[in-house]
Amino acid sequence: MYQLQSLEEALKHFFGYDTFRPGQRQIVEEALHNRDLLVIMPTGGGKSLCFQLPALLKPGLTVVVSPLISLMQDQVDALRDNGIGATFLNSSLSFSEVRSREQAILRGKIKLLYMAPERLLAEKFLPFLDTVQSQIGVSAFAIDEAHCVSAWGHDFRPEYRQMRHLRQRYPNIPMLALTATATSRVQQDIIQQLTLRQPGIHIASFNRPNLYYDVQPKQRQAYNQLLKQIRSHQGSGIVYCLSRRQVDEIAFRLQNDQISALPYHAGMSDEARSTNQNRFIRDDVQIMVATVAFGMGINKPDVRFVIHYDLPRNLESYYQESGRAGRDGELAHCTLFFSTRDIPKLDYIIDQKPDPQEQRVARQQLRQVIDYAEGTECRRTIVLRYFGERFPGNCDNCDNCCYPKPIEDWTIEAQKFLSCVARCRERFGTTHIIDVLRGSRKKKVEQYGHHLLSTYGIGKDKTADAWKMLARSLLHQGLMDETTDGYRVLKLNKRSWEVLRKQRQVQIAVTPTSKAQTLAEINPRKAEAELLFERLYRLRKQLADFQSVPPYVIFADSSLKLMARNKPKNLEEFTQISGVTDYKANQYGEQFVSEIRGFCQEQQLPVPLPSDTHIKTLQLYQQDLSVEEIAERRGFTSRTIINHLSELIEMQQPVDLNRLVAPEKKQPIIKAIQTVGEHSLRTIREHLGENYDYPEIQLVRAWWRREH
Repeated sequence: MYQLQSLEEALKHFFGYDTFRPGQRQIVEEALHNRDLLVIMPTGGGKSLCFQLPALLKPGLTVVVSPLISLMQDQVDALRDNGIGATFLNSSLSFSEVRSREQAILRGKIKLLYMAPERLLAEKFLPFLDTVQSQIGVSAFAIDEAHCVSAWGHDFRPEYRQMRHLRQRYPNIPMLALTATATSRVQQDIIQQLTLRQPGIHIASFNRPNLYYDVQPKQRQAYNQLLKQIRSHQGSGIVYCLSRRQVDEIAFRLQNDQISALPYHAGMSDEARSTNQNRFIRDDVQIMVATVAFGMGINKPDVRFVIHYDLPRNLESYYQESGRAGRDGELAHCTLFFSTRDIPKLDYIIDQKPDPQEQRVARQQLRQVIDYAEGTECRRTIVLRYFGERFPGNCDNCDNCCYPKPIEDWTIEAQKFLSCVARCRERFGTTHIIDVLRGSRKKKVEQYGHHLLSTYGIGKDKTADAWKMLARSLLHQGLMDETTDGYRVLKLNKRSWEVLRKQRQVQIAVTPTSKAQTLAEINPRKAEAELLFERLYRLRKQLADFQSVPPYVIFADSSLKLMARNKPKNLEEFTQISGVTDYKANQYGEQFVSEIRGFCQEQQLPVPLPSDTHIKTLQLYQQDLSVEEIAERRGFTSRTIINHLSELIEMQQPVDLNRLVAPEKKQPIIKAIQTVGEHSLRTIREHLGENYDYPEIQLVRAWWRREH
């Protein structure tokens, strides 16, 4: 038996770690005191050690229930590699292998036995377990991936429900339930289904700060989008697909594009799956293309990116699957391709479920995934809220935080929405509330008399999509609640009433409507204008925050839209924008024009880099030498140096035109270019007269070309 002061020594001895990770030590202590436990610890948090170390410090055998052969093999291999007595019994073994391992267990050589639930509870095995209990003792049952016990979990397995028979047959043996993800509903279900007795409940934070989350609109040429994404990453990656056929097709196409990739799905033989998995774990291949059959318990810590090619079925699955990236704590990337075209495929899968209640639960879970994909708040706020953990947002490691959508004050709209929820007596979901707000003539609205409510029709000024966006935001920000029984009924909470009583403001990130996005896809110029509008919107917000004024005081949205469309490149053009006064041009003009110029340069083709001869000229210029001095040093004519400097200006290199051309001459040359065109230096000179020489005109023309 152990002594408390030797726990760190045991940790070092068996696993080589000097210190426990957060939460581990207390769990190990309680396990050593034979307490039932529910441990929820995210992937990479070290939950396996929570039952492995107590197993090694207590007398007898610990039986570990695990759902997958590959998972058992991984963990047993890792333990054996540390010199620990561990084995598994499953269908991959011959009769003689099973007999040999059973004998090793009875001789006390094995401390951890891994088994699938159906084999553990088989009539043939239970008498052997009785023998083990009487001869050497069973110290604990560890139920790994315990979310499988719950129909509300993301990977429900009916055979896990039978685990309650263990408690009936062996009432005095402690039971540890462990999983990486479980909502509060799933936690209660696990406790009830396994009949855990006053369990110690340990819930680590679900936040994985090293993972970058982003959602990308799934393009029609989705494979090309995927290929580009993979080529932008280094290291190992997993691509999750919905169907086996798609897994095979994408793996094949990636191979043809010289990406080392292998498929993995349940339609393959055990041997083929095992071979491909091992090649991926060993870094023989970079990419594993897989269905959700791949990944549970995979101990590969250095997966650098996970891409969901299709929508996952629920947020728990997404959290688990994306969480296979960055288990080493290093930075990793999690991308979801989102298209509403994937929704009917998932609906079809849900329709195959025989139980109507299961269908309702699955549809609610799918809706939560869609809310995540369409959400504009911090991705972590949305995911962690799903698991009952509050996160303040601004994680600086997701697309919505790094590239935020424009923020608007929707307090009045929120009051309308929440008031409607209250007047409908908190008995309906989002769709019905929106129908009432928008004055729908649906039978359901009139059937309940909701066409007579004061909130009926007060939201006609907003589209249904806009109201849905607000509803999602209210839920994500905790300003409204929703039931989780498959019906999604909206409920008010304390914060809701603060909004209704004007004690709390509601700010939401606003995305373009789907119609606007579709037009943007068809019309590149409009797409460009929308991107620039977002940039100007953020600049306006920064200026407004600095001055502690509402953003519209700086410029109206209509002015920003005109700026985005017309792209003024100097103050003179900027003052032509509707809503821009001389005062505002003097106060804000340079900042907005600079932002527009920067955006326009980013949209252009890459600027050519200077050649070696250009670089030498530039270096001498930066030593404050004149054109003549540079020409003398380099053995060139002054004309050649002027050519170099002109080309350097066009290449956006640091050449100050004011050092080369008198400021009083610059403006007349620009006006001449605007009048007669840029193509002929002779034509420009003839228009200007003999007071201007060709080098001056050439240098100013280079500057003008760069700016235009």
